[in-house]
Amino acid sequence: MVTKLQRRTTYRRKLQFLPTLSNSKSVRRRSIVLNVLLHCHKLKLKLEGIHREYQNLMAIRNQYFTLLKHIQIPKEVKVEKVGEEFVVKVNCNKGGGKLISILEVFEELGLNVLQAKVSCSHFFAMEAIAVARDQQTTDIKEVTQAILKAIEKQGG
Repeated sequence: MVTKLQRRTTYRRKLQFLPTLSNSKSVRRRSIVLNVLLHCHKLKLKLEGIHREYQNLMAIRNQYFTLLKHIQIPKEVKVEKVGEEFVVKVNCNKGGGKLISILEVFEELGLNVLQAKVSCSHFFAMEAIAVARDQQTTDIKEVTQAILKAIEKQGG
């Protein structure tokens, strides 16, 4: 069994730590306890403020993603010839099998893809480097038109 003296000493030890937690300069027990309660209340208010700010940021984030869904990205196809390589950049709305259609166009035109980067997080974006298979001269305009036709076919 715990004696009254042991309880009192543990209580006093715990009470000694409270002023350091609440930055209290008081010596009296009652003042220390009131300062700790005030400090806890302030922390609770700060936490509620942070929670409200978080909720507001989440609402703004959701509105942003909703707007991104409704944005129409204009179809953009850029083809550049650098030496023997074609650098192809495509931006358009996502959906459908655009990547497959574009790769089929490369196959039909006799182009081998050396490197490609594709992203379709909010819209379809592709950057590819391709080389003509048989060193045949393929026109930049021809590649651009074929890719645009493939994108249109996929409803882009």
